[in-house]
Amino acid sequence: MRVKSMMLALTAAAALSTGIANAAVPGELIVNGGFETGTYGQLGYAGQAQGWTSNGYNFLFSDSNADHGGVAGHYGNLQLWGAGNGSANGLGASPAGGNFLAADGAFEMAPITQTVNGLVAGQKYSLSFYWAGAQQYGFNGATTEQWKVSLGNETQSTAVKSNANHGFTGWQKETFTFTANGASEVLSFLAVGTPAGVPPFSLLDGVSMVAVPEPQTWGMLGLGLGLVAFAARRRKAKAA
Repeated sequence: MRVKSMMLALTAAAALSTGIANAAVPGELIVNGGFETGTYGQLGYAGQAQGWTSNGYNFLFSDSNADHGGVAGHYGNLQLWGAGNGSANGLGASPAGGNFLAADGAFEMAPITQTVNGLVAGQKYSLSFYWAGAQQYGFNGATTEQWKVSLGNETQSTAVKSNANHGFTGWQKETFTFTANGASEVLSFLAVGTPAGVPPFSLLDGVSMVAVPEPQTWGMLGLGLGLVAFAARRRKAKAA
């Protein structure tokens, strides 16, 4: 009876652990964070990215047309320097692959935004994304690139990247932690670059936002998993 009671308790603990684990797995909150659904070109003019809004000089590219043919914008065709137009700078797909966003940080600047729903006020959220610096084809000179990222009234910034003439900085991953103030907040990415006239472009891909589990949740999960492991060892010893 005693062994049976212990096994029942362990079974209940295992079920609790599974429930906690499922609850602790955060759900993705960003729509089209990889920019795979959309139309190439300047957003709001010739192009669009599902789930995102922009009225600035911001463009949707694929990893193949950015330096091979380019895309349409309000002031004509736009490309980025890359191997396809004479610069062996390494421009290529982000680790997320496929499409990416490119935003001019010194001309007609305006953020790309998305309203994020399903938030909990006071809850912390982890926002991650890939980004890089590039330069518009046909222009010369060293540039700098940066993103200013906001959720509601909280703003954080990436480091400033220095980019060589006709260059590409390479992709890197950035992660910020934000605290929600309400059930819905506006997420925005604003490109900031220098100097004006030699268009610095900030690139963006793989945007993801998930809830950060509370420490006590992880503690309960660890306890539950420990009980499950203990039960497994006990069954193995009994079988032996």
